[in-house]
Amino acid sequence: MGSKNKLKRFKENETFPNVIQPTREEVVDGFSLQGNWSDHFKNDNPIVLELGCGKGEYTVGLAKKYPDKNFIGIDIKGARFWRGAKTALEDGLPNVAFLRTQIELVDLLFGKNEVSEIWITFPDPQIKYKRTKHRMTNTAFLEKYRQILVPNGLMHLKTDSEFMHGYTLGLLHGLGLEVVYANHDVYKNEGSPKDVLEIQTFYENQYLEKGKPITYIQFRIH
Repeated sequence: MGSKNKLKRFKENETFPNVIQPTREEVVDGFSLQGNWSDHFKNDNPIVLELGCGKGEYTVGLAKKYPDKNFIGIDIKGARFWRGAKTALEDGLPNVAFLRTQIELVDLLFGKNEVSEIWITFPDPQIKYKRTKHRMTNTAFLEKYRQILVPNGLMHLKTDSEFMHGYTLGLLHGLGLEVVYANHDVYKNEGSPKDVLEIQTFYENQYLEKGKPITYIQFRIH
């Protein structure tokens, strides 16, 4: 994407009512929406997050399927989620928001028990050992998610990375956490939830064209 195109999207994001772009300082010093997301959506419906949302396919796709839930896509790359934000506005989806910020701040963005589900879609597996701290299902991240999730809140990990799939499963078993469902090739093996099969991301389509299996884990961390 050219820099002109990026700038245009950044400018447009600033005009979108469904895009929130706090500074890091605003989040760290006490984020006004933490614990108050019902004020933004003007209802008390369950909140579902998509972390590292990219173009926001899951945020928008799930919002269409479940109008009685609120969906928030989080990513630092605003030029990417511009697509999802624009689509949500064009389709008149009041239950969609996009938040431009770092995912490691997630426990400062939401209050205790404020989130009902979290989707992690095609994260960078951060395979190198020195990158472990950035791996989105490591113990530090799981603790952040636990703080904001309701008791029995669901986690979803959908990835093309067999490494990420295996690492996460091993970690969950090691910690004694509940694995509700796991599948190392969702399109070949039966039984995957419809939400996993019916919504595909831009990157997922690229992986499928290359013949890469798509993996999925549903789990709880309380």
